[in-house]
Amino acid sequence: MKKRKPNVNNNSIHGYRDRGGVRALPHNLSLDIRRNKILYVFLVVILAYFIIFNYLPMFGIIVSFEKFSPVKGIFGSKWVWFDNFITFFSGPYAGRLIKNTILIGLLDLLINFPAPIVFALLLNEIKNKYFKKPVQTISYMPYFVSTVVAAGLVINFTKSGGAISEALSFMTGGVSENLLNLPAWFRPIYILMGTWQGIGYGSIIYLAALSDVDQELYNAAKVDGAGYWKQMWHITLPGISAMIIMMFIMRMGFVFSVGADKILLLYNPSTFEVADVINTYVYRAGMQEANFGLSTAVGLFNSIIGTILLLTSNKVLKKLSGTSMF
Repeated sequence: MKKRKPNVNNNSIHGYRDRGGVRALPHNLSLDIRRNKILYVFLVVILAYFIIFNYLPMFGIIVSFEKFSPVKGIFGSKWVWFDNFITFFSGPYAGRLIKNTILIGLLDLLINFPAPIVFALLLNEIKNKYFKKPVQTISYMPYFVSTVVAAGLVINFTKSGGAISEALSFMTGGVSENLLNLPAWFRPIYILMGTWQGIGYGSIIYLAALSDVDQELYNAAKVDGAGYWKQMWHITLPGISAMIIMMFIMRMGFVFSVGADKILLLYNPSTFEVADVINTYVYRAGMQEANFGLSTAVGLFNSIIGTILLLTSNKVLKKLSGTSMF
């Protein structure tokens, strides 16, 4: 008689089989760990990173409700409830800070969100790879330049006698001035600096999405007599619309989080009225004035607004388009 082979299916390893039901969860988990040891090692490292650097620091939110003293620590500092929030909102700078944060955040959203999309669409139309590849590489480079170096370049180009100031004075017939000393020029310079740094790198994800669009749709559209703009409107944009919506939702969460690094490097007392934002105030209150409770409270307020914007935009776009992050 022939010996029957043991019934070992694809879901078994070393003689153990997957089992069904909730009670079998520990068994199946241990079995999966045996199968994918390396993957679980990577998972542990990633989880440890997020727990240590993202979740444990959230314990510091308590400082928002205290008159924090580094000597006394979190548990020894005086509990002041909402006094730090009241101090900020009743202070002389709250209105200016919120106004500037909203204006700069919205300008950045309106200009620097669609800019990589437009750039990706333009690159997608270039068929000559010997021209396309160098353009892509050059466009990525500013993203990898440190903020300090990039700000230094902007300061040199826009100072009196700088390349941009001289070109502007030549076109307008005026006098070359330090543009960063003029309040009317600070926001445009800040936004265009962000465009220069992020347009190439931001286009990568859209170029990847464009590569997945079925080319036969374009051929069928040409047969039907659709021109370039109709193909763009009815094929290209719908093909990457899901990616655009996802990136827009993520971007909405950062509208109120206007970065303090570039502004701190670019602004000066003559442009405080138009350049001072919530994050620069957090820096001054925490690092210069050592008012850690106030700076943490303002930072918490900023994070709450960002979370609300993220959740709201996600819910609205889910209803309108059916696409969302969660």
